[in-house]
Amino acid sequence: QLVESGGGLVQPGGSLRLSCAASGGTLERRTMAWFRQAPGKEREGVACMKFSDGPDSVNGRFVISRDKAKNAVFLQMDNLTPEDTGVYYCASTFGSCTTHEVDYGLWGQGTQVIVFA
Repeated sequence: QLVESGGGLVQPGGSLRLSCAASGGTLERRTMAWFRQAPGKEREGVACMKFSDGPDSVNGRFVISRDKAKNAVFLQMDNLTPEDTGVYYCASTFGSCTTHEVDYGLWGQGTQVIVFA
């Protein structure tokens, strides 16, 4: 099971750190990704990494990282804009990083991020 947290309201230019905690099993052999779904749009991938040995992955203003001891991944989001508003999901697969949501078999319930002036 994956459980996201850390979403909320933030002003443009602000930062948020999302967390995704796993229970019921280790993430050691998994690839972890963050997706987001903006209102009225399809879900899109924003960051991905191999949990076991992948480096922290940087995608512009977003950085995905992990904490093995906590069996969790994080998404640090900086300089947020209103276009970053949406529901953010973490997802897991045993395969390689992809941006295709169909490749991920385990999903969290999502956490809402709202960026407003």
